[in-house]
Amino acid sequence: MSIDLLNESGHEVDEAQLVRLVAFDLDKLFVHAEAEVSIVLVDVAAMEQLHVQWMDEPGPTDVLSFPMDELRPGTQDRLTPAGLLGDIVLCPEVAEAQAAEAGHSLMAELRLLTTHGLLHLLGFDHAEPAERDEMFGLQDQLLAGFEQHDAGTPGRSA
Repeated sequence: MSIDLLNESGHEVDEAQLVRLVAFDLDKLFVHAEAEVSIVLVDVAAMEQLHVQWMDEPGPTDVLSFPMDELRPGTQDRLTPAGLLGDIVLCPEVAEAQAAEAGHSLMAELRLLTTHGLLHLLGFDHAEPAERDEMFGLQDQLLAGFEQHDAGTPGRSA
């Protein structure tokens, strides 16, 4: 699995944890081991520019996803084919404000946003209530599973 992370945000975050999270999520979603995904952390100005350019909405946002090969989750019997999933762009400064409002850590918010962005790369959406229930339910399952998995790994904690 190729998971590249580039931190251009100026915020210090646990980059290794985000890479472990994406690897965990991809494994649970039966995505081929040769799939590729990139995570980019940007500052507010860069995120605002992307948000305006691609979503035609003003101001910065927390996460944007840019799917490439339109891959979908696989099954235990049939993995997703190898391919380029796309890019997840995160803004730690926006995430930090949301984390404070939600009463949890920046890393908890970044884990949530990373998993959310990854699900968008795999074709999930939340425009309709049924889609929202499916996507957010799966997001919650993946995050809970990762926290248990990562906390059980010696020398690591979620």
